[in-house]
Amino acid sequence: MNNNNISELQEMLAKPQRVAITMHQKPDGDAIGSALGLYHFLKGEGHRVDVVAPTDFPENLKWIPGATQVLIGPNDTDRAKWIFDGADLIFCLDFNALHRINEFEPVVEDSMGKKIMIDHHLDPAGFEDLAFWDPEASSTAELVYRLISDLGKKDQITKEMGDALYTGIMTDTGSFRFTNTSPAVHRIIAHLMEVGVDVTFIHDALFNNSSVDRLKFIGHSLGNCLHVFPDYHAAYIKLDREVFKRFNLRPGDTEGLVSYTLSIKNIYLGVLITTQDDIVKLSFRSRSGVSSVTFAQEFNGGGHFYAAGGRTKESLAEVETRLQSLFETHKEMLKGVETARA
Repeated sequence: MNNNNISELQEMLAKPQRVAITMHQKPDGDAIGSALGLYHFLKGEGHRVDVVAPTDFPENLKWIPGATQVLIGPNDTDRAKWIFDGADLIFCLDFNALHRINEFEPVVEDSMGKKIMIDHHLDPAGFEDLAFWDPEASSTAELVYRLISDLGKKDQITKEMGDALYTGIMTDTGSFRFTNTSPAVHRIIAHLMEVGVDVTFIHDALFNNSSVDRLKFIGHSLGNCLHVFPDYHAAYIKLDREVFKRFNLRPGDTEGLVSYTLSIKNIYLGVLITTQDDIVKLSFRSRSGVSSVTFAQEFNGGGHFYAAGGRTKESLAEVETRLQSLFETHKEMLKGVETARA
């Protein structure tokens, strides 16, 4: 962390503040976990804190301590705007461009509150007044933990904070199997366990509570919507509107689906293509030296080297055609570093 930024934040937090915390639309485990971890910390420091989500978040994250206090912005737009307008400090977690908070972009942008970005995505847009940014971090939850430590408050981390931060770190590291799992991550997790985090309970809460509809949906997706291109070491799953209607999908039900593509031998790039309205969304995952963000940037997106996303107003058919063309364009990269060394 930048020592000057730490000192500046310490000054900001030296007296009680009105704080708003927000995160990207369709929040995942890291977005909600980092936000609630920070929420409990700042509340414990005597600040007035509100958390505003720009969209609803998955049911399997609503057990996290403090989740019931999260305001779903579109459900009460007036209150959400009032929170942002009246905030002295606005913490922007797990995103680096204001368009990621949808309709609240102009509200946050126009607020007189100081904007503090905590994030690990590439290419920040520069909207913030203060940044705690590290693209090498495993997760935003890791950055929140490091921030609390750098503020000299590590010994004040509670089980409530730990539950939230563990959730963020664990989900963004793929249960500690992704390349962003550093020795430092394991040391953080050890400390969180020492303050009382029950890792077995959290894994059960996150992964062992699927609905029957969701399991049927996963089976349908793998059996009918999976397209594999062995010559390009790539695969994608394509979901149209009818699939979403047929299986009564809830927020978060597609989470992790794209990772099934990478479980196929010699597949180094996996894509989930979805549409429910006039926007087609793409989620990219990769391994073995293949860059997800290279493909995401072709669809107005970005993210991390091995995990990225994009969106376009093209039709599903147009997206498929262009994606397959990109497979050909990048076929040398798609061989992966393991194949290249052979």
